[in-house]
Amino acid sequence: MLSYADALPGRPRRVLVAGVSGSGKTTLAARIARMTGGPHTEIDGLFHGPGWEPRPEFSDEVRAFTAADTWTTEWQYSSVRELLAERADLLVWLDLAFVRVTLPRVVRRTLRRRIHRTELWNGNREPRLRTIFRDPEHIIRWSISSRNAYADRVPAAERAHPQPPAPEFFARHAAVRAKNSGADGVGGSEEAAGGVEVDGAVVRE
Repeated sequence: MLSYADALPGRPRRVLVAGVSGSGKTTLAARIARMTGGPHTEIDGLFHGPGWEPRPEFSDEVRAFTAADTWTTEWQYSSVRELLAERADLLVWLDLAFVRVTLPRVVRRTLRRRIHRTELWNGNREPRLRTIFRDPEHIIRWSISSRNAYADRVPAAERAHPQPPAPEFFARHAAVRAKNSGADGVGGSEEAAGGVEVDGAVVRE
């Protein structure tokens, strides 16, 4: 696993961004896609159908877009997580301070979406705030309960897909610096107004 100070061996073409809900995966994935020149596929938009029901064609669509030479997406959903890790060149892990950074982000984002009735994927909107008390998969509760999951998942993916012979490279969040901050988009977390740097690897915006 590379640290923020390590240069990547080459320019990545197939990139995953991992992190707990609210860490900024979608925002960062979109910026990386602009830098690498490939498309960004927001994986939540493929997974969630109307009424928050999983779309039956989800796995087939993930297989299809990851067959391309260049792509960027978020590393989510157990049904495709192994496939994504197998096909990626680079996995960026946004391992941010949960209480100080990620939790306030996901709370602010959820409140903003609910208050403004922001339409998300396939007509879905954030549910009433009181559902946090009865729904264990409410996004805020999910972020809290899964906050340590990637501490196991990322090293396991690295072991399963070692660098030789597969071109798998791993970097933690410090390798990717988002300059400045602002409001988030529909699918992402805190949007950054400035550029993003990936040390020693991809080009800068």
